[in-house]
Amino acid sequence: MKNRTLRIMLKWGIPLLLAPALVLLGAVVFQEKQHLFISFMAAILAVLLFFTGFERKQVGTRRMVIVAVMTALCIAGRFIPFFKPVTAITVIAAVYLGRESGFLVGAMAALLSNFYFGQGPWTAFQMLSWGLIGWFAGLFADPLKRHRALLLLYGVLSGIAYSLLMDVWTVMSFHGQFTLPLYLAAAATSMPHMLLYAVSNFLFLWWMAKPFGDKLERIRIKYGI
Repeated sequence: MKNRTLRIMLKWGIPLLLAPALVLLGAVVFQEKQHLFISFMAAILAVLLFFTGFERKQVGTRRMVIVAVMTALCIAGRFIPFFKPVTAITVIAAVYLGRESGFLVGAMAALLSNFYFGQGPWTAFQMLSWGLIGWFAGLFADPLKRHRALLLLYGVLSGIAYSLLMDVWTVMSFHGQFTLPLYLAAAATSMPHMLLYAVSNFLFLWWMAKPFGDKLERIRIKYGI
């Protein structure tokens, strides 16, 4: 009973409290050179959250393999210029594999791909942003799976949310603290990127959701994931 209660607390506490607190603490308290420490701590929280979804060891191992494949696809997707399928793949993984899997795919895709694109204090914010997008997609998996229009709308809103969350880092990196006027200015400046993210998510979900979803659903049913 205690283990079940702890698991439930971690399932909700890590994405909604611990991970955001860690990322904000890293931006406010720790020096910029310690960004890798914050990123790896965020990765540990993502893995811990993922393990809270394990009901049986064998099923957990199978899910881990699929999640690793989806993460690899996300990383490869970041090399596509302009239109990137990272968010779409994260959302699809979350809808069919669960919100813990979605958070891990988004967070680890940001961390691992940035070993090529460049690590920095922005990495933890990217991990949190993509992780939360995956987590909420898993939370609302049933309606997103049944209604394609809702899935596409979620993709558009995810593009906007990602940009707005990253603007928090932009303000704090330049000003050292969060102020609403600077945040609104940053959000206005990033509007073209925000629109690009939204359109990209819409197009990739339109194209990828059904074929990827059908395959993941067959795997999920076959192996009892």
